[in-house]
Amino acid sequence: MAENGTDCDQRRTGMIKEQHNGNFTDSSLLSERKRRDREERLNIVLWKQPLVTLQYFFLETLINLKEWTIKLWHRRSILVCLLLTLAVLTATYYIEGTHQQYVRYMEKKFFWCAYWVGLGILSSVGLGTGLHTFLLYLGPHIASVTLAAYECNSVNFPEPPYPDQIICPDEEPAGGSISLWAIISKVRLEACMWGAGTAIGELPPYFMARAARLSGAEPDDEEYQEFEEMLEHAETAQDFASRAKLAVQNLVQKVGFFGILACASIPNPLFDLAGITCGHFLVPFWTFFGATLIGKAVIKMHIQKLFVIVTFSKHIVEQMVALIGAIPSIGPSLQKPFQEYLEAQRIKLHHRPDSAVPQGENWLSWIFEKLVIVMVCYFILSIINSMAQSYAKRQQQKMYSEEKTK
Repeated sequence: MAENGTDCDQRRTGMIKEQHNGNFTDSSLLSERKRRDREERLNIVLWKQPLVTLQYFFLETLINLKEWTIKLWHRRSILVCLLLTLAVLTATYYIEGTHQQYVRYMEKKFFWCAYWVGLGILSSVGLGTGLHTFLLYLGPHIASVTLAAYECNSVNFPEPPYPDQIICPDEEPAGGSISLWAIISKVRLEACMWGAGTAIGELPPYFMARAARLSGAEPDDEEYQEFEEMLEHAETAQDFASRAKLAVQNLVQKVGFFGILACASIPNPLFDLAGITCGHFLVPFWTFFGATLIGKAVIKMHIQKLFVIVTFSKHIVEQMVALIGAIPSIGPSLQKPFQEYLEAQRIKLHHRPDSAVPQGENWLSWIFEKLVIVMVCYFILSIINSMAQSYAKRQQQKMYSEEKTK
């Protein structure tokens, strides 16, 4: 009864305010209109409205470029410092001297780290809609290094051409088998850089929720609206998904740094909710980002890396191929392409740069290449659709503002 009385008082207060402004609007009609507008935006995709989607995409791109230019102009002192630093680095790069060997080394390491950081950002940015670069790039890279380490009995791959093409070293390796720690150390840099990139990609949900809380606005974002609804119905949540999300929210809110660290240290599809929670409850930036960086770039990355290395160790791979061959009827036919692929990889690892490499098309590598192309194309299409929908959202919000001012 008390709750009903409170709700009635709130509705009465809202009606008085709306009547005072001379603009009475039923909240149910407003929510229904927002729902229709959201459905209308979701229909703006290339395979349904290609011309409209491309037009909105280019308009949104121009608006974003304009906004970034204005932001850079407001921070022109920082921009000038960055340009001066870039000029000094450019001069150092082109001036001849004994320092060039260090410049070349730093250049190689910088682009190598930037490559993996960029892939990590692509993997986690976009509230779970990013490109799955671990499955497409980092996982296969760790697997190829693992297979090569067991085949060569060494991780001293010559550079170049590593990592584009791994070749066993010329000198015979010492006695003994390759250690698991040696393989972990070989791929630690790229794995940690990828993990750092995923941590950076988790920042947009945090900043979005933080800005909304500080400004009092209600962004039309599905993840944020779901979070708000979860807070409102926290006590009555019954299904497993709601209780899991509520558990993540409680862990992050009550435990703080170590709660964020725990959520970031395990493969967790709900971590976007942790970022929104931290932003909503105004958790300090370095508390959130520090825990996320340690969890993703150090703890979680070593867990994933260890899993891939153990899975693709020599004896495990041989056992898996043998199990495939044991499948009744279709086993031998399935086993053959795997054996051919592994044999081709062994030949490549032992060939010399001046010798010819046997060229052969394997359906496993063909399928993987096509899968990478399809996923990259889908990622690009999702970016175009998302930006087009963002422009449509701008237009709808502009229409709302004009109606309120009438």
